[in-house]
Amino acid sequence: MAESATAALESLLMSSPFSDPALLEATDAVPDHRILPDVTVVKVGGQSLIDRGRAAVFPVVDELLEIKRTHRLLIGTGGGTRARHIYSLAAELGLPTGVLSEVGSAVAGQNASMLGYLMARHGVPVVGSTALSAIALYLAESGAAIFSGMPPYDMWQRVPATGVIPPYRTDAGCYLVAETYGCANMIFIKDEDGLYTANPKNDPSATLIPEITVDELIEADLPDLVVERPVLELMRHARHVRSIQIVNGLRPGLIRRAVEGEHVGTIIRSAS
Repeated sequence: MAESATAALESLLMSSPFSDPALLEATDAVPDHRILPDVTVVKVGGQSLIDRGRAAVFPVVDELLEIKRTHRLLIGTGGGTRARHIYSLAAELGLPTGVLSEVGSAVAGQNASMLGYLMARHGVPVVGSTALSAIALYLAESGAAIFSGMPPYDMWQRVPATGVIPPYRTDAGCYLVAETYGCANMIFIKDEDGLYTANPKNDPSATLIPEITVDELIEADLPDLVVERPVLELMRHARHVRSIQIVNGLRPGLIRRAVEGEHVGTIIRSAS
């Protein structure tokens, strides 16, 4: 059956435009290969964790180093407050979305470098976007690798409907890595217990949402989300990573429990 689907796909590729619905349907019929099905992607928030400094970062680093003894990890980094500052400055100068994407990448890369230095003596490398093809080797050698969460779209970043802030930032970039490699889990390490009905930092009436589907979340149109909104659209088309979990990295032990499959924060699913 797989051979038949592959033959049909090859025939269509040679004779049809890439937008042909029959061609697109044929690509769906060919089985996907999960490249790293036993790997968990974790995203360390920039503003929520790294910007807090030593008190927040060191316990997370220690926990990740302990987890990598038994689980393989890809560790992505966010940009945080410094990225917000540079977006503000670049937008005020009238620079386009692609330029903001490029300068934002530099900040997420700085955070990746800092985590890399903290984990260097444990053999955990920082991997640039051009070196992701060697990620299997790094994982086999050390059990973990660090990467900048910002997707390398740069000048090719999609222009948003409103404003110039890049819509695909570090949450989306980490999720895309997890989905593309067919990883086991995607965990976002934040400074809140999960997704709330409003921002709990400034709204005491906000309540925690333990579990929700993408469609339900989009329909709710909450004023504040703990993950970037484009992640929800990406999840609608997911083949492998059909759920994500948001956990509080300031509470010791929750990251390991989430990596091991336990529900300890908010789980967002592609479908019910």
